This record gives sequence, C-alpha cells and structure tokens, in this order.
Amino acid sequence: MTPVREATASVVTVWSDIGCPWASLALNTLRTAAADRGQDLLIDHRAFPLELFNRQPTPKHIVDAEVVMLGAHRPELGWRLWNAPAWEYPSSILPALEAVQAAKAPEAGGLRGSDQLDAGLRRAFYTEHRCISLHSVILDIAEECPDVDATALEKALSEGAGRREVYAQWHEARGPRIQGSPHFFAPGGYAEHNPGATYVFTGDLYDGGFPRLDHYDAGWATTLLDSLTA
Repeated sequence: MTPVREATASVVTVWSDIGCPWASLALNTLRTAAADRGQDLLIDHRAFPLELFNRQPTPKHIVDAEVVMLGAHRPELGWRLWNAPAWEYPSSILPALEAVQAAKAPEAGGLRGSDQLDAGLRRAFYTEHRCISLHSVILDIAEECPDVDATALEKALSEGAGRREVYAQWHEARGPRIQGSPHFFAPGGYAEHNPGATYVFTGDLYDGGFPRLDHYDAGWATTLLDSLTA
C-alpha cells in the first residue's frame, strides 16, 4: 500500500549516477527549491550506472575536475576535493545505486526514504568523503535517514534487492529516450537532460581537456515545480 504522504505528493523521475557531479548539483538544486517553497516532492530515482556504460570505474580525475568547477560555482554545495586516504575512494558506485533502489520498498522507506538515502550517499561522497562502496557505510547512512528502516534495508540487501532493478534500468537507459546523467522527467511532458547547465569540454578529458561551465540557471527547478502545480 502506498503511504498517504506519498499518494498526495508530486513525483519527478530522475535517471542518474550518484558518482556524477552534474546529477548531484541538479538534485541539490531541485530539492532546495522545493524546500524553500514548502512544496511536497517525491523523487523516483532510476540508475544511470556510468561504470556499466563505460566498462570501467568513473575516472577520479574527471570527477575531481567537475567537483572543482561546480563546487567553485556553487559553494553552497559544500563539496571538497577527496582528502580521505586514497584507498578509501569508492571503486564502484553500484552498491549505493542498488541500495537506493532497495530502499523504495514500502517496508524499507518508500520513495521518500529512497530519496533521503540518495541525498545522504551523495553528501557522504562529495562532502564527507566516506567509502559508499561499503555495505557498512551504506547502512550507517541509512540509519541517518528519518524515513529509512535500516534493518529492513539490510535484510533486503542481504537477499539481493536492488541489483535486478539497477541492471534493468541500465538496459532501459541504453535507449534514445534517456540521454545521460542526469535526465529529469515529470508529468505534463517535462523532459530535460542536465537542466540549467551551459557547458563545454575544452578537449579530451583523458588528454588534458577540462569541463567548463559557462552558465548555470537554477531557475529550471522553479519551472519544473510550477509545472507540477499547474
């Protein structure tokens, strides 16, 4: 049964990777805008697992470049370059993505708990520098989420919950409808990939190139939220 609080809230679907700074910026923008106006919002997270698409861990030097660029432009994010021991840097984001999917089960947290876990995992990675590949770290973060039942989540993960969903979403995201991380969809036909960001890459990121953010218009979140109440 869908909890009453979820049945009455607006739902936005986002395809993303927790290890994608662009997605983490966009989600922070949307959550902040909804909180500022007191609008009840649910986010249905779908996995766009970059390491499965690219057949490798997302390179740290690319994440670092994007963290510096976006963190400097939006200091309210509180992001910092990784300063925990190098061996604690997550080698895979899949366990975190699977946990967000597993948390959607009503007994574990539902969409609200799943979104809280997603936000907590992103904060742990970009700000607190915790190894979100680890089962124990994921469960510690779940304990910090008011709408997540960490015991139920641990049981679900021990039974393999979340993995099937991540792989099914990866296969679906190969189609042309999903353009990358992040891609937002909402009722009424809203569909935007990396909304608000005007950017270029100065060259091959594996050969000295850098991402360059020319402009970020956070007003996209207001436009989206307005469309949900129209």
